[in-house]
Amino acid sequence: MIRIKSLIGLLFLLLMGQGAQALEIEITQGVEGALPIAVVPFPYTGKDNPPAQDVAAVIAADLARSGRFRTLPLKEMLARPSRPEQVDFRDWRAVNVENLVIGEVEPNGKGGFLVKFRLFDVLRGAQITGFSFPTTQNDLRSTAHRIADLIYEELIGVRGAFDTRIAYITSVRDRKGRETVHLKVADADGFNPQTIVTSTEPLMSPAWSPDGRRIAYVSFEKRRPSVWVQDVFTGKRQRVSAYKGINGAPAWSPDGRYLALTLSKDGNPDIFILDLRRRSLRPLTRHWAIDTEPAWSPDGRYIAFTSDRGGTPQIYRVPVSGGTPERVTFEGSYNARAAWSPDGRYLAMVTRVNGAFRIGLLDTENGALQILSRGRLDESPSFAPNGSMIIYAGRDKGRGVLWAVSTDGRVRQRLANQAGDVREPAWSPYHQQ
Repeated sequence: MIRIKSLIGLLFLLLMGQGAQALEIEITQGVEGALPIAVVPFPYTGKDNPPAQDVAAVIAADLARSGRFRTLPLKEMLARPSRPEQVDFRDWRAVNVENLVIGEVEPNGKGGFLVKFRLFDVLRGAQITGFSFPTTQNDLRSTAHRIADLIYEELIGVRGAFDTRIAYITSVRDRKGRETVHLKVADADGFNPQTIVTSTEPLMSPAWSPDGRRIAYVSFEKRRPSVWVQDVFTGKRQRVSAYKGINGAPAWSPDGRYLALTLSKDGNPDIFILDLRRRSLRPLTRHWAIDTEPAWSPDGRYIAFTSDRGGTPQIYRVPVSGGTPERVTFEGSYNARAAWSPDGRYLAMVTRVNGAFRIGLLDTENGALQILSRGRLDESPSFAPNGSMIIYAGRDKGRGVLWAVSTDGRVRQRLANQAGDVREPAWSPYHQQ
């Protein structure tokens, strides 16, 4: 049984051998020398219909969660200005703050708000930037994320990724041991989780389309694997691949016109390219080995995939136009589940280290492999759209949880679900207007 709702890897290992609660974010490791910043509470200037969200608190939490900022606790603030003329920079220099964020929320028509913010350089005593955002009660968190994105970009020099989303699979067993599986979508900070698919059969391999409006995934409805594409906002979906045997591991092309899939319709698991418009299919690999887990390069020229054609699972890449695959990974006896960085330089993957499965980051230019995670069964790496963080699944105290780690390995955080097992995260692209 499967239920569909709208929102207003494992495959290779198999071949080889809830509600409104948010994800709880725990920062376990941060960057030494993080930028000290103060985000002062934004007062509401109206009398009625107060905002349901603390905008400044969301902004501060975003910045702290990145590991790049050290936010000043409210109790240590010597003043709480909301307008430029109220700012005395001596108050902030005294508590060793380098940057200051102030703002306020005003009524803006029926049910609307206008959120104003300003970012200051405390040491220079000058404003860096400031904007006003019209918004609604339902969009206050998104507006706060957008402000955090702007602050992050101004001070770090990289576009922020707070106003994005993550998709992931959860599974919960009832008292009789019956399992219910959910495909969920949440904000990047874990809030506003929405279930878009519920099933009593397995759900696997969620993958975002480049425009962030659709998710491809594998469903075992009627006890047979098939690939579906679903509109995240309307819930409308269609089955795009239901061949005999394996239908798995969907990966979108950068233009959203194609899906790379693992199919065994001809007897052996190989990589195929599906044209979503024409519904035409062409094979990309033909080999006696297991070829699975395709990942499309950001420039659209290559597909990386996992294969044991060399005797152990390793990452290979092949031109989308076809040709002879070339091996990419050579360090270790197990490398799988590749994910490209947005700039195409790095590949995140699952690699085996002393018997543990961890997340590694391969620099494709010099071949250096860096181990980023610390778990025993880490899997499913997925890059943030700005390339600064990687989200992945792991185990903690016997259940599945989500982790995020910076690509330099210096920032680590855990996103622990309140109930059930969480796995197979996928970070969305940026919103497209």
